[in-house]
Amino acid sequence: MSNHSRNEAVLHHIAIVGSGPSGLFCADALLRQRPDLKIDVFDRLPTPYGLVRFGVAPDHQGTKAVTRQFDRLFAGGNVRFLGHVQVGRDLPLADLRNHYDAVVLALGAHADRPLGIPGEALPGRYGSMAFVGWYNGHPDFRDLEPLLDRPGVAVIGMGNVAIDIVRVLGKTKAEMASSDLTAHAAGMITTAPFTDLYILGRRGPVEASFTSAELAELGRLERVRPVVKKSDLPDALPAGLDPNEARVKEKNLAILHDFAAREDDKPIRLHFLFNAVPEAITGSSRVEGLKIRGGATLDVGTVISAIGYRTAADGDLPQSDARGVIANTDGRIEPGLYVVGWAKRGPSGTIPTNRAESKTVADLLLADYATDTTPAREGSAALDAWLKSRGVPVMDWACWKRIEAAETASAMPGSPRAKLAAWEELRKHRQS
Repeated sequence: MSNHSRNEAVLHHIAIVGSGPSGLFCADALLRQRPDLKIDVFDRLPTPYGLVRFGVAPDHQGTKAVTRQFDRLFAGGNVRFLGHVQVGRDLPLADLRNHYDAVVLALGAHADRPLGIPGEALPGRYGSMAFVGWYNGHPDFRDLEPLLDRPGVAVIGMGNVAIDIVRVLGKTKAEMASSDLTAHAAGMITTAPFTDLYILGRRGPVEASFTSAELAELGRLERVRPVVKKSDLPDALPAGLDPNEARVKEKNLAILHDFAAREDDKPIRLHFLFNAVPEAITGSSRVEGLKIRGGATLDVGTVISAIGYRTAADGDLPQSDARGVIANTDGRIEPGLYVVGWAKRGPSGTIPTNRAESKTVADLLLADYATDTTPAREGSAALDAWLKSRGVPVMDWACWKRIEAAETASAMPGSPRAKLAAWEELRKHRQS
């Protein structure tokens, strides 16, 4: 018997479903309090890091540096990576729970919210999850081949994802040289005939949810001039805003006023359209325009919606509710089953936001087991036998390191990696 009390000793084996920031921050928080725990992290993809690899913009390499902390977590010996295992289908949740004392769902939010307007199904209209996944090397979207053959592109939404998209489309090849933008996306974007990009939101500039640093970046692009109508901008903020919120919005307004005053001539214009409500996407066989309430129609061949995400669970995993999240109370779905990150609260906040929240759920989990007397489950060894008996082709940490080595070796000068984006390219690294 270990030095732990009888109650503490029942908690040995934890499974975390999802290897993005919220799941890995939760693993870190658990181990800091219980370094004896054995944690298995599952992901349906062969590569770890979730949102960091596939959501963070390819030219924001500083944000991706958090992976170094996660690497140390996996190197510590108590955390395993089991990639290419789709919990809910390859491995039903019910079976997973039979092998582990507790399960934490860190599923993220991977389904685009629909626009709900006519023409949404036309070729040339994409959700931001698919579009960002395409240029970030997500294997599900490797073959998206978006239509980028017309001068005009409209991005619907005024958050940081929308800002990322127009910035990636607007940057030159030289500006993207130090990024990990995928080669297939870089080729299409570099040769696209863009002259007019539009970013539009249903509400005004005060209500826009982008952050100041991301907004300011748009004013430093080599070939893009932000275009803002001064008449759309208030001179001051409304009263009653939270002081922290007011500081961000005041800075945003100052940046937008600066944009409105610019007269420089650049080949691509980036139009900010506030209080612009999309009514329909026009066209017969493809996108030809975007109709805005009030009568105007933008001449665009591509429409990308960046209006938020919802959790879409597979197989026997809990389904999301009307809010797009998995129903929970402070992170507890039911005894022994927990949820963290976007699947818990919705797609909000930055990557560091997940750290504190994941720790809170880890604290809740440990508190629940402080009074539990259920016998500890068998954990990794039994689960490995289960997977092998059913022929599930697991890709572990060694497989990921081979993928990483291949990406690093083939990177262009100045770029950190050349992402392997096709399923077949990734799967061939299962064997050494």
